[in-house]
Amino acid sequence: MIQRPIRIANVSGFFGDRLVAPREMLDGPDPVDVLTGDYLAELTMLILWKQRQRDASAGYASTFLRQAEAVLATCAERGVKLVTNAGGLNPRGLADRLRELADRLGVGVSVAVVEGDDLVDKLAKLQSEGVPLAHLDSGVPLADTGVAPLTANAYLGGWGIARALTAGADIVVCGRVTDASLVVGPAAWWHRWETQDWDRLGAAVVAGHVIECGPQATGGNYPFLDELPNPRSPGFPIAEVAANGTTIITKQPGTGGVVNTGTVTAQLLYELGEPAYLNPDVVARFDTIELAQEGPDRVAISGVKGAPPPDTLKVAINFPGGYRNTMTMVLTGLDIEGKAEHAQRLLFEVLGGRDQFASVDVQLIRTDRPDAPSNEQATAQLRVTVKDPDPDKVGRRFSNAVVELALANYSGFFPSSPPTTGTEFGVYWPALVPARVVQHRVILPHGHMVDVPPVGIAPAVQQPPDGGAPVGPTLSGATERAPLGLVCGARSGDKGGNANVGLWTRRAEAYPWLAGALTVEKMRELVPEARHLQIRRYELPRLHALNFVIVGILGEGVASSVRMDPQAKGLGEYVRSRFVDIPVELL
Repeated sequence: MIQRPIRIANVSGFFGDRLVAPREMLDGPDPVDVLTGDYLAELTMLILWKQRQRDASAGYASTFLRQAEAVLATCAERGVKLVTNAGGLNPRGLADRLRELADRLGVGVSVAVVEGDDLVDKLAKLQSEGVPLAHLDSGVPLADTGVAPLTANAYLGGWGIARALTAGADIVVCGRVTDASLVVGPAAWWHRWETQDWDRLGAAVVAGHVIECGPQATGGNYPFLDELPNPRSPGFPIAEVAANGTTIITKQPGTGGVVNTGTVTAQLLYELGEPAYLNPDVVARFDTIELAQEGPDRVAISGVKGAPPPDTLKVAINFPGGYRNTMTMVLTGLDIEGKAEHAQRLLFEVLGGRDQFASVDVQLIRTDRPDAPSNEQATAQLRVTVKDPDPDKVGRRFSNAVVELALANYSGFFPSSPPTTGTEFGVYWPALVPARVVQHRVILPHGHMVDVPPVGIAPAVQQPPDGGAPVGPTLSGATERAPLGLVCGARSGDKGGNANVGLWTRRAEAYPWLAGALTVEKMRELVPEARHLQIRRYELPRLHALNFVIVGILGEGVASSVRMDPQAKGLGEYVRSRFVDIPVELL
C-alpha cells in the first residue's frame, strides 16, 4: 500500500518570527503531521554566541520554548512531531528545557537531539591535518586571518532527524542542520526512503527550500501586490510530500496570503546559488523543477532530479572583526555633493586623517529631489562608517567629532542621531571540510547515542555560470524604455558576503527576451556598485527565471556589511526599478 503524503508545516522562518504561528497552524481545519521551525541564519550563530557568553546555559533560540508551551499538549494528543534547528549552539540545553516544560505541563513526550555540527574546538586539529578551511570565494586559508574563530558549525543533513523519528522521538532538537533538512528528515522517515533515493531526496530539498522561510512562500515579501487577495498577514506554508517526492505547497484555508506559482517561484530563487543546489544528503537540480497550479492555494512541484552529494560539508565560521561606528549627517537642498565633500574634509582633519582607521566607508545617499514639495524630500544622507581593532578609535572620539562640527560645517548641518560608542562586529567565513571528519550523531530519547555516517561519495562539481547568450526567438518591433519590473518579479538575499538576485517573468513568452537581454554586463550596468565585482549568472528556463550571484557585494558578511541593506533584501526590487528597453509587445 502506498503511504499517503506527509504534511509538513513551517511555523518559523527566523529567530524572531511570529510567536503565534504554531498555534495558528494547529487551529486550522487541515491536519498536519510535523511542525518545523527554522531559526538559524548565518548571523544568528553569532547572536547565540554572545548570549552564551553572558549565560553558559543559553545559546539556543529561546522563543521556541514559548511557542512549544502553546502547542505541546495538542501535538501530543494528535501525534504531531516537532522538528527544529532552534538548538543553535546548545541543542542539549534546549532539549533539557523542553523536558522540564513537558513535565510542568504534564505532557508525556520524548525528545531527541541531533548534534555534531559544532567544530570550533576542532579547527586547530583540522588545519594541522591539512584541512585549510579556505574561504569559498577568495580561496584564502583561515590561518592567514590570524584570528581565533568564535563559532564554526558544519551544515548537517536530514538522516539524523530521520533516525530520531524512527526511534520514536516526538521532538527533534537540532543544531546547525541545513534549512531543507527539516523537511528531508521527516519525509525520509515517513516514506522509508533509502540514502540513495536521489530524485526523491532532491525533491524533498526543494520542498524544504520553499517552506523554510515561512510566509515568504505564501505572499510574504512578494513583488506583485495585485495578486494578493487580502491585506492580512500571510499564513505559514505546508508541504505535502508524496512517496515519489512530488509535493504540493499549500496553507491552512482561511489564512492570509496566497499560494501560486509566482509565490513559490519567488521563494525558490531566494538565496539561491547555482542550479545544482548542494546539500549533505543530495544535490537537488533546481533547473529540473516543474511548477503547476493545481487549484486555489495549491501548487504542485514535480520533475525534480537529484544526484549524489559531495564528500564535503559546508562549515560556517564566525570570528571577531573588530569594532565599528557609523554616523549619518543630513544634507539639505542645493550643492549636496559639495556639502558632502566639505563635511568629509572637516571631519577627517579633526580626527587626524583616514589612515589611522583600519577601514573607512563613506556613502552619499541621494534621497533628495529638485524643488522638493517638502523639507524631508530635499534631504540626502552622508553615512560615514569607521572600523578598527581598537574600540577607542571608533568610539565616542569618532562620533563626538561629528557632533562637535555642528556649528562649523556646511549650511543646514544636523546629524541623524546622537554620538554613540563603537560596537563589535563579526566576520563570516564559509569553508569546506571533509564529511568524514564531522561526527553527525543523534542522542535518542532514552539516551542512547548513534552515529549517522556521511553519504557523500564524490567531490563537488561546480556548474559553470552562463554568460547570457540569446535564448529562443528574438522579439521584433518597437521597444519602450520602462522599469524592468513591469515584466518580471525579483527576490534577493544574502549568501555570506555575496548576494543573489533571482528574476522571473510573469509570462512565459517574456522569458526568452529576458534571458537574451539580461547578461552579466547588463547586470553590471543596472547595479553600478557591482561593476568591479564578479557576477555569476545561471538560467532556470523551466521557472522562466535567471539567477545572479554578486560576489563580495556584502563585504565579509551581514555582521560586517556597511550597506544600508546589509542582507540585500531590497536589491532585487532595486533591479526591478531600473529602466531598460522592453519590447512593446511584452508591455
